[in-house]
Amino acid sequence: MNMIKPSIALAAVLLAGCTVGPNFTRPDAKLPTAWCAAQCQAKPTVPSQTTPAPINAVWWTSFNDPELVKLEERVADANLDLKVASLRLAESRAERSITAADQYPTVDGNASAVRERASANGVMGLTGALAQPTDAATAANGTGSGVVALPSGLKGSSGPAPFNLFQAGFDASWELDLWGRVRREVEASDASVDAQAEARRDLLMSTMAEVARDYIQLRGTQTDYAITLDNLTAAKDAERVTRERMANGLASELDVTEAASQVSAEKAILPQLAQQEDETINRLSFLLGQAPGALRAELEESKPVPPTPPLVPVGMPSDLARRRPDIREAEARLHQATAEIGVAKADFYPSITLSASSSLQALQFSQLGNWGSRQFSIGPSISLPIFEGGRLKATLNLRKEQQQEAAVNYQRVVLSAWHEIDNSLTQYSSQQQRHDELAAEVQDNRRSLVLAKAQYAAGTGSFLQVLDAERRLLSAQQDLTDNTTQISTTLVSLYKALGGGWESTYPDSTDKVAISTQAPRS
Repeated sequence: MNMIKPSIALAAVLLAGCTVGPNFTRPDAKLPTAWCAAQCQAKPTVPSQTTPAPINAVWWTSFNDPELVKLEERVADANLDLKVASLRLAESRAERSITAADQYPTVDGNASAVRERASANGVMGLTGALAQPTDAATAANGTGSGVVALPSGLKGSSGPAPFNLFQAGFDASWELDLWGRVRREVEASDASVDAQAEARRDLLMSTMAEVARDYIQLRGTQTDYAITLDNLTAAKDAERVTRERMANGLASELDVTEAASQVSAEKAILPQLAQQEDETINRLSFLLGQAPGALRAELEESKPVPPTPPLVPVGMPSDLARRRPDIREAEARLHQATAEIGVAKADFYPSITLSASSSLQALQFSQLGNWGSRQFSIGPSISLPIFEGGRLKATLNLRKEQQQEAAVNYQRVVLSAWHEIDNSLTQYSSQQQRHDELAAEVQDNRRSLVLAKAQYAAGTGSFLQVLDAERRLLSAQQDLTDNTTQISTTLVSLYKALGGGWESTYPDSTDKVAISTQAPRS
């Protein structure tokens, strides 16, 4: 009894083993205490201000555009790139299960029934295999002095007669994970699954931002189209009035030609804007996994550019590493690279495998269940690397370099995110300030056109002044529309940079892809 307890303790220690290699520690993101310096913060005069309040995960609702909300709610379930990402995540989980299977024993069953004939002129004839063993059990199991034992009466003039051989049994083996190689492999696989999940979230966030940008640009194009139509109507009216004045001797043919040229110029803009509208609708259709033009009936009605909210919550810098999926993906890749160092180190140590086999073997099927037909083997085996030509050392060095690369890449991703947020905040503030100036320019040009028309009607001004005022007004209106569109798209870029949108979970609707392929849920 005194010897059993130490033996049990020793066996437990051997089975538990140890885990070689470094343990992963979460890296410091080294984020600032504030997003950026004072020059990139929103000015008190702009209508939309940033605030350190927590970010709304469904940021697209802040534009108060029901159509945009409908599109965003459909993206996760319809986008084909996201479906591919979901399937890749399922593949990663399956690979993790394959790796984890090495932690457990393997057991294989086998059975066979063969008819054999030994050659009288072969090796068995030279070794005396044709001699009849004296022990019946030995004969039944084929373990006599020859390779195959045959019962009496089977020998013929040209060698032994054919005989039957029946066998059934199982084999079992288990490699003891004494140094934690398999545990490190599972750890690396878990980190790989996490990285793939974060890559899918990052793709979802980017796709949703792209939908919002395309939708806003579509509304901007439609606004430009409406402005151009209004200017075309005004240009046609000016041409009509000019022709009437020429008929009354109050205008020259040059004035009529200039008026007609302005009408043609306005008309030439419309096909280009219509093309931009069609291409934007097609981009949105593709993002939602539909055929070209499938969303035209839904989006062809012109609507204004979605306005920005008065307050834009941007959260705190300390929350960025938790929200941005690309940072979490880089962290998971670093974790994977760290665990793979342990796998490489474990290859330097001996591997011990426990194996066992048991079977029944007989020349007659009726004797297969007899006690004498049994045979078995059991015992451990050990493998120790002695000379590998430097392969193991080179592999370990490679894994260490890959870990350093992953660590540098993590720092790069964090710094890139910081720059992206800083630039978006600066652009958001400057574009809003530019908006007021452009709006004032439109008002000034509109008044200038009214005055130019009045002077021309009174005969104190030239028609060239009217055309110049019209051109300036059209340019200012287009600049104002483009600026309004840019403000909203910049806000989308800011939300994307901040990691907004399902930052910690994934919408259940896309899990239908995983379910249909018998993959686990996210």
